[in-house]
Amino acid sequence: MSTSSVKLKLHEDWVVVILGSLIILLALAGVLLAVPAFGWKTSDELFTKVLGADNLKVISLQFLFVGIIGLIGVWLSGKSFIDFLRGFPIVYLLTIFALILAGSTQAKALNLEAVIFSLVIGLLISNIFNLPEWLRNSLSTELFVKIGLVLLGTSVIFSDILKAGSLGLIQSLVVVTSVWYFAYWVCRKLKVDDEITMMISSAVSICGVSAAIATAGAIKGDSKKLSYVISMVLITAIPMMIVMPLIAHHFNMPQEVTGAWLGGSIDTTGAVVASGTLVGEAALKISTIVKFSQNVLLGLAAFAISIYWTYTKNPAANDAEQKPTLKVIWERFPKFVLGFIGASLLFSFLIPAAITAQVKDSLKNLQGLWFALAFTSIGLETKFSDLFSANGRKPLYAFLIAQTFNVFITLAIAFLLFR
Repeated sequence: MSTSSVKLKLHEDWVVVILGSLIILLALAGVLLAVPAFGWKTSDELFTKVLGADNLKVISLQFLFVGIIGLIGVWLSGKSFIDFLRGFPIVYLLTIFALILAGSTQAKALNLEAVIFSLVIGLLISNIFNLPEWLRNSLSTELFVKIGLVLLGTSVIFSDILKAGSLGLIQSLVVVTSVWYFAYWVCRKLKVDDEITMMISSAVSICGVSAAIATAGAIKGDSKKLSYVISMVLITAIPMMIVMPLIAHHFNMPQEVTGAWLGGSIDTTGAVVASGTLVGEAALKISTIVKFSQNVLLGLAAFAISIYWTYTKNPAANDAEQKPTLKVIWERFPKFVLGFIGASLLFSFLIPAAITAQVKDSLKNLQGLWFALAFTSIGLETKFSDLFSANGRKPLYAFLIAQTFNVFITLAIAFLLFR
C-alpha cells in the first residue's frame, strides 16, 4: 500500500478529547473569542445590534475558529474534508439563525433556548426536503455535542462530581438494571427481533445512541436495524427534553431532583444537556453527572452483552477472536468522559480563580455554540418516516412502553436520593 493512501483515523472520543483540550489550552494562552450579542427587543435593535457590522465580525471570527477546530477533527478521524467544507457553513448559518430567534424577548419570556430552535429548524428542513448525501455525510452530531461536554467540565467543580457522582452511580445501577430487564421482557412479549431487542434494551436503560451503537458492535448487529433504533432514540428524545422540564417547573421540583430525573431518563447526552439548560445551572450539572454515571457503565454492559450473545447465539464458537475479552470494557468505554473529568480537575485544583474568571465567558459561549450546532445536525439527520419503515411498529411500541417505565422509576429514585 502506498503511503499516500494512508489516512490518520482516531476514534471519535479521542478526537473530542484532543479538540476540547486544544480549545481550553488556547483560552488559557489568551486566545479568547469575543461573545456575540444575540439579545434583541425590537427590529431596530435586531438590525443595529445583532446584525450590525461589529457583531457580524465577531460571528465571522467565531465561524473561522470552530470551522478550523472542526477541520482538525475531520483530519484526525479520517473523514471527508470536502463534505465538511461544503456542509459546515450551512449548519453554522442555520445555528446562528436559531441563536438570533432565541435572543428575542418573546423567546426568552417563554424560556425557549437556542438548542430548541436549532432542533426544530433542522427537523423542518430534513422532513420537508430530501437532503443531498454530501450534506448528511458532513453532519458531526456526536463530535459537536461531545466537544461541548468537555468544555462543560470547565464549569463543573470536582467537589460537585464527588457529591453527586456517588448518588448518580447508585441511581444508574438501579435504573440501568431494572429498565434493561423490563425493556428486554417487553420486547420478548411483543416478539421483537433479537438484535433490535438487545439494542432497544441498552438504548433505553443506559445512554441512547452510544449504547445502541456499542450493543450493535458487541453482537455484530445489522446496520439498518441499528439506524432504526437510533431514529427512535432521537425522535422520542425531542418531546421528552421539552416536556419534562415543563413538568418539573409546574410541580416546583428541586433542580437537583430534576437534573437526576433528566439525566437518568432521557436517552441522548445532547438532549440531557438541552433539557438541563432549560431548568437551570444546578439541574444541568446534576443531569450531566448522572448521565456520565450511566455512560461509565456502558463498557461493562457491552462486555456482558457480548458474553451473552457469544454463548447463546453461537455456543459452538471456539475461536478466541470471537470470544469477548476484558479489552471490550476499555474499547466500549466513552473516552470523552475523560476529557470532561480532566477539564473539571484542571479548573477545580490547578487554575487560579482570577484566570478562570477571565476565560469562563468565552468558554461558556463556545460550549453553548457546540451544543447548538449538534442539535441543528440532529434535526437535519432525523426523519419521522424512519419510525414507520419495513421494521414494523412493534419495536416502536416496545421502546415507548420501556421508556415510560424508565421515566417513572427514575423519577422515584431521583426523589429518594437527591431530595
